[in-house]
Amino acid sequence: MLKILIPTLMLIPTAWAAPAKWLWPTTLAHSLIIALTSLTWFKTVSETGWSNLNLYVATDPLSTPLLVLTCWLLPLMILASQHHTTSEPLNRQRMYITLLTSLQFFLILAFSATEVIMFYVMFEATLIPTLIIITRWGNQTERLNAGMYFLFYTLAGSLPLLVALLILQNSTGTLSLLTLQFSNPFQLASLADKLWWAGCLLAFLVKMPLYGVHLWLPKAHVEAPVAGSMILAAVLLKLGGYGMMRVIAMLEPLTKDLSYPFIILALWGVIMTGSICLRQADLKSLIAYSSVSHMGLVVGGILVQTPWGFSGALVLMIAHGLTSSALFCLANTNYERTHSRTMLLARGLQVVLPLMTAWWFVASLANLALPPLPNLMGELMVVTSLFNWSWWTLGLTGAGMLITASYSLYMFLMSQRGPVSPHLVALDPSHSREHLIMALHLLPLVLLVFKPELVWGWAF
Repeated sequence: MLKILIPTLMLIPTAWAAPAKWLWPTTLAHSLIIALTSLTWFKTVSETGWSNLNLYVATDPLSTPLLVLTCWLLPLMILASQHHTTSEPLNRQRMYITLLTSLQFFLILAFSATEVIMFYVMFEATLIPTLIIITRWGNQTERLNAGMYFLFYTLAGSLPLLVALLILQNSTGTLSLLTLQFSNPFQLASLADKLWWAGCLLAFLVKMPLYGVHLWLPKAHVEAPVAGSMILAAVLLKLGGYGMMRVIAMLEPLTKDLSYPFIILALWGVIMTGSICLRQADLKSLIAYSSVSHMGLVVGGILVQTPWGFSGALVLMIAHGLTSSALFCLANTNYERTHSRTMLLARGLQVVLPLMTAWWFVASLANLALPPLPNLMGELMVVTSLFNWSWWTLGLTGAGMLITASYSLYMFLMSQRGPVSPHLVALDPSHSREHLIMALHLLPLVLLVFKPELVWGWAF
């Protein structure tokens, strides 16, 4: 674990000490080496499922894919941010890289924490760099408003979690994930127990976000710079799913009865946010709402509490992380050239940037869950486990998948096909840097088709 954590920390002095000319190449090379080293986590050597184990941090098949995804994204964010930060003063560029690095450090500690309180502290700590990135480097004047939404939604959701964890510490005497699973099951029956159950899950449902408490997400995404959108869509939303998977094992037998409204809200959210996507004019807003739709399926898969549901949720989280991050990168390449996020104003880009259109096509197909990509595998597993729980859910999930296909194609056709707008003159050609970002997003997605057991979690 230290072979990743110490180099990640050393990225901060590297960013401040590197000469101006070498700032981006050195930090990129350094973070790429960290990302490649993190792939060794996939090699689990222990029979118990926990490896790299010490008093505070450990990895298991549930956290490993999310840890590797976190490390994989840092070089991609550095690559994507290079162009739009070049006009900034050098110290601000260094600060930007420092914030991205600190975010990765907090996320690694959050995903590998064995103590639930340490997970909680790191869960909250990720707020600070993300907030600074959104409010300082965002594009529009609305960014302060978006930052406030982001901060207060997350804080309001996670304070009950702190109280719930302290109550748990009081009653069991431990908050270690290694021993909590062996503690005596609680006889949860009273109203206080039900409030405790809600407190445990609320923070994660807001972070996911569940439909109804999702209003901070489109605002934060639309205002954030490209790296903010990438890390938010790809990893920060997954903190919610990971936390739910960790605590839900302790919440039996209440979940069986209390999860109904949340599953219904999540599945209703899949349809509602999908329908919102169908009439979006703003490209980044469309991708943000599609994230809410996909996360609705993940919430359903986790709350049903079957091995297939858990597995499908984890696969879907990883696949969605890579896909939505790729879509935000593509939206950014459009924005850097046309300076507008409105899809109607940037039509017919296929004629102007044909290679970019190829990437758009692949990313849109991944978003609508084209076989044999892991997106489809995750969705099918979640839908199957939901159907097994209640056959009524098939109508909601089926309609959701249909709407997902519709808005993915709508997004592709609106931005790439049709006549070229007359005001689009003298656009920059696509750079090899942008093609590299897209290849590094979509290549792992395709490679996971050949070895999906890396991201199955501990279900099989």
